[in-house]
Amino acid sequence: MNIAEQQTLGHWINGEWLSSQDRGTFTVHNPVDDSAFAEVAEGSAAEINMAVEAAHESFQSYRNTSVNDREAWLARAAALLEERRGEFVDLLIDEAGSTFTKAQFETGKAVSFIRAAIGMVRRVSGETLPSDYPGRLSLTWREPRGVVAVITPFNVPLIKASRLCANALATGSTVVLLPSEHTPVIALKFAQLLNYAGFPPGTVNVVAGNGYKIGDSLVTHPLVKSVTFTGSTVVGKHIQELCAKGNKHVTLELGGKNPLVILDDASLQDAVQGAVRGMFMHQGQACISSSRIYVQKGIYPKFIEIYKGAVAKLGRGELRDPDTIIGPIISDRQRERIRRHISDAQEKGAEVLVGGDWDGNRCEPTVLLNVSEDMECFAEETFGPVVSVYVIDDLDQALAAANNSRYGLSSAIYTSDINAALRYAKSVEAGMVHINGPSITDEAHVPFGGVGDSGFGREGTEADIDALTELKWVTVQMNS
Repeated sequence: MNIAEQQTLGHWINGEWLSSQDRGTFTVHNPVDDSAFAEVAEGSAAEINMAVEAAHESFQSYRNTSVNDREAWLARAAALLEERRGEFVDLLIDEAGSTFTKAQFETGKAVSFIRAAIGMVRRVSGETLPSDYPGRLSLTWREPRGVVAVITPFNVPLIKASRLCANALATGSTVVLLPSEHTPVIALKFAQLLNYAGFPPGTVNVVAGNGYKIGDSLVTHPLVKSVTFTGSTVVGKHIQELCAKGNKHVTLELGGKNPLVILDDASLQDAVQGAVRGMFMHQGQACISSSRIYVQKGIYPKFIEIYKGAVAKLGRGELRDPDTIIGPIISDRQRERIRRHISDAQEKGAEVLVGGDWDGNRCEPTVLLNVSEDMECFAEETFGPVVSVYVIDDLDQALAAANNSRYGLSSAIYTSDINAALRYAKSVEAGMVHINGPSITDEAHVPFGGVGDSGFGREGTEADIDALTELKWVTVQMNS
């Protein structure tokens, strides 16, 4: 179904397109110029309830489907997504404001996440255990939790939908997906693709709408047994409180103010490349962006010179041009936050090495020097193409600065000294550390997540087997 085939996209519930009961709709905008991209049904608690009940009803039979079927459906979904790659690339460009390069990367990564989930199907297993009592067989097995609430962000909507839905489906659970109000079409199309791949009706349901209005209805629904959320720390903590009251399992992947350390003995070329990629992919709208860069004093002047030139050259052309790196910021609310962080820093004495201006809805890639603790951008996540660069004397100072944050998601270091690299990896307070590589790094099977205000729990094929299943202990007393 092309977007043009119907005037308003409905919710995807129990394998069907459904309008909202009150006929309410909202407009999704193209972030390049804020023009109307699609009209989508706006969900309420009523649609949330319908979706959860459909997922719960489907779970009663889906939990007993064979591993052969689940493997086949996931394999078909990956193949369909690869076949329809161009369609999803277009959606990521026009709805999410992705550049062509980022949209291609995200679509390919989504395919790999689904393929990785195939391997989970036969790993949902238990073990036999020794028993204190003669003649007793003691064993464990894993059972799917049931309905999983998946709440996804605007910045990587296909990556998150593919990973979290595919992993839940692999374990035998069913899904209600609440996408960002900025990118619901991608989620709706993905759910329909899963239906085409063979997943039974009700296994994946999507309700479009504003999470601030209907998110609580989903999280607190008594039939929802597990919640996975990607988004802001403020909302994540609210969801965690709701889940604690309902004694529900929750996984949170939240914000980041990620440090990148560059020591004197680093490869300058590699470090600059990592600093550019680690910060400006998707114009800084990434939780794992390197928004704090600490450069040792011996290499600092040369790094600043080369980094300034590289950042100034980042392409800001048409989004479908492969040379374009910097696209638009998603919404007025986020644009205002970025503007406030830049102006606050300037007013308090920071130097704008490069950037700082706007071209329509695009913020120029901006590098700030002399950033101090009284500036908003020092400690708060900007979620835009704004990076602060600091000079440091040695690794000790770098570690102290890197750990001076309430966040702890990703981190990176460039050095040729393996001892220094491993000391940094051991001492930095972060869920992920990358040596001689950018902070923007992810793979399907790894434990992805952070500490502190950056999250709770981990995503990934191994981690999600624990997150999405219940471990049951069973004993059998055998007759002698």
